Amino acid sequence: MKRSNPRSPCLAPLTFAIAVAMTTPALANPGQPRLGTGQSDFGGVGIMQTPTARMAPLGGFAFSLSRTAPYRRYGLFFQPTEWLETGFRYVEVENRRYLAASDDRNNLDKGIDLKVRLREEDRYWPQIAVGARDIGGTGLFSGEYLVASKRWHSFDFSLGIGWGYLGNHEDFTNPMAQLDERFERRTGFSSGGDGGDFNLGSLFSGRSALFGGIEYQTPWDPLVLQLELDGNDYQHEPQRNDQTQTSRVNLGARLRLTDGIELKAGWQRGDTAMIGITLATNLASISQAKRDPAPVELTPPPTEHTRDWNGLSRELDANAGIGVYRIHQNGTSVTVEGEPTRYRSLAESELRAARLLHNHLDSDVETFRFRWHERGMALRESVHDRDTLVAAASSSENSVAYRHGLYSHAMLHPTQGEVLHEAAPRGLNYSLEPQLEQNFGGPDGYLYRISANLAGEYRLGAQHWISGSLTYTLADNLGKYRYIGSSDLPRVRTHIGDYLAETDIGISNLQYTRTARLGNDWYALGYGGLLETMFAGAGAELLYRPFNSDMALGLDLNWVKQREFDQRFEMRDYSTWTGHLTGYWQTDYEDMLAKVSVGRYLAGDLGVTFDVSREFDSGVRLGGWATFTDAGSDFGEGSFDKGIYLSLPLDAFFVHSTRQRANLSWSPLTRDGGARLARRESLYELTEERSMGRYWQDQAELMR
Repeated sequence: MKRSNPRSPCLAPLTFAIAVAMTTPALANPGQPRLGTGQSDFGGVGIMQTPTARMAPLGGFAFSLSRTAPYRRYGLFFQPTEWLETGFRYVEVENRRYLAASDDRNNLDKGIDLKVRLREEDRYWPQIAVGARDIGGTGLFSGEYLVASKRWHSFDFSLGIGWGYLGNHEDFTNPMAQLDERFERRTGFSSGGDGGDFNLGSLFSGRSALFGGIEYQTPWDPLVLQLELDGNDYQHEPQRNDQTQTSRVNLGARLRLTDGIELKAGWQRGDTAMIGITLATNLASISQAKRDPAPVELTPPPTEHTRDWNGLSRELDANAGIGVYRIHQNGTSVTVEGEPTRYRSLAESELRAARLLHNHLDSDVETFRFRWHERGMALRESVHDRDTLVAAASSSENSVAYRHGLYSHAMLHPTQGEVLHEAAPRGLNYSLEPQLEQNFGGPDGYLYRISANLAGEYRLGAQHWISGSLTYTLADNLGKYRYIGSSDLPRVRTHIGDYLAETDIGISNLQYTRTARLGNDWYALGYGGLLETMFAGAGAELLYRPFNSDMALGLDLNWVKQREFDQRFEMRDYSTWTGHLTGYWQTDYEDMLAKVSVGRYLAGDLGVTFDVSREFDSGVRLGGWATFTDAGSDFGEGSFDKGIYLSLPLDAFFVHSTRQRANLSWSPLTRDGGARLARRESLYELTEERSMGRYWQDQAELMR
């Protein structure tokens, strides 16, 4: 089963994402230089307290933890493009209390960072980047910078100018004040006491100072030494938490234990030790060697069809990953209709299936056709010439002729000819999986729940099915859950702790779903039941998606009623209509998918959600969203909904191919404004094979 919706309303399973990413072998590139790749104390590529102009490789993903008293910093940073670094960070302040907490806990501040490369390094010019730290939230540690980095043999030099927290030493008058006097004074980033908003007028304002440093690659490859000039004087710390600084020069070292694990230590402010660790991988190159069954060997075709259609159907499923609906013949052409069940690449399924068909069908058959469906919805058809395919399978020299004769289209007319085989509905399938849900950063501290999730699905037919999910809590500390944020909106999400703490076993989903193809480019979806942990109801979705088009348009409409905390069948009083009109644009720029949704949210607020994501060649999708509604000051802390998510193909981690995915998300706060229904299925995801994607590249690679 493929699970959708990366923003399920549960505790964010963030650590699971890190743990999975670290388990895969062969992720790092031994040829990557050690210089300029380390994570700073704040997270993001840098030296210690200061950033550099360097970037991680495309797809870089790093979790870092460091402690320099009185601060502990936890950062998670990504490299979605070669020129953009982004991530978020928590700063735990050991000597300041979290006022919203019910017990004596350290204060915790959240922040989001961005860094943009302006120029790549060449022989004469340094690499140049501009960036901002802590651009949302309270802005306690906010600062901007312009920095240049240049490598010379075993040394990497960086020099920059910092503003805000990075420029508190105030070496000189802010040069931006020459342009406009408003840059002389820094007003801060939070507004109205709610935090989370962006005050762009504070960028590059206030105090400014120089910062920089040198990294030296020692003859021992795992060790890099660091020297740094700090731009902060620690006499303007947030929450009146000023620190002594006897020296602006910081000394440090990075020790690489493996390609994905690095230790770091330093001596900062002239009198304070720093220690930290970084766990890193590359989302763009995650892969795993496979132990899939080998494609069958080609044999001479039989004089007549073997007519073991049940056996062929089973082989197509087991070896080619095709859940067969039917097989039919029209003249010299045989068509296999079905849905993909195993391989992410349809090209691989087709080439494996073609070998099986060749061995089962007589020589009068000249063309193999594969008509791909998903949940009964016909999506596209691929047409293979039998002779050129067999020749290409025998020798790669014939692969060019084969690919020139191959084509794919969406002119899906009703099937014609003799039906050779029709499969029964696939029936029941289920899975039992562990699940870790957690929340870090709220007033109640670290909250977690470890549970067993039993998910099942019964296919009543190709186009309709019943699905369900039962969750049993194995261990948790949700007894510590106390804090419910203030809200002037209906509580559609802020009771999440009550839903998770009320019972050890709950029905998180139980629904009936049906699909329909309304025309060449139109698809529909209807559903009803217990739709998610917090809401039950019914809804429908309509999607217009032309074949292999960069654009699509969808509309969903739902009536829902709030469920009781015990997650059984009782309901609370609150009910509402919610739905959105969503435009999809698969851009040619950096493989970015842009989505814009306009509509009504669960709390009755009206607004728009912007969602931008990128899928790497590995199949990993990294994205982020921001929702702005008319809730205004009623939204409360956070000001607007935002977050990031990862969609991980389990195929990248397992030795057997699979089309299943794990969806992981993080948002700084759970609020009622901008909350969307966590629908189990999405037509855009179900119809992903309407796009050709990497089909032609996969064909070329498989025929080498």
